[in-house]
Amino acid sequence: MCLAIPALVVELRPNDQAVVNLGGIRKEISVALVDGVQVGDYVIVHVGHAIGTIDPEEAQRTLALFAEMADMERTTATTEAT
Repeated sequence: MCLAIPALVVELRPNDQAVVNLGGIRKEISVALVDGVQVGDYVIVHVGHAIGTIDPEEAQRTLALFAEMADMERTTATTEAT
């Protein structure tokens, strides 16, 4: 199974590189596989490569679901620890 996550492009760099924001973490990735990526676009990132673009609303929904799952995991871990 593969996991790809939406990330906001915050900077374009030479040689098909870009910096994305992944939940507050900035990471350099390759955008060589996706044509026309611009700052402000959301891309789907898999192992350091953008593999496609995603609609901003869909990206926000997906990120909200990831946040909800993380909250549930923290709650479960806290409950089990007590």
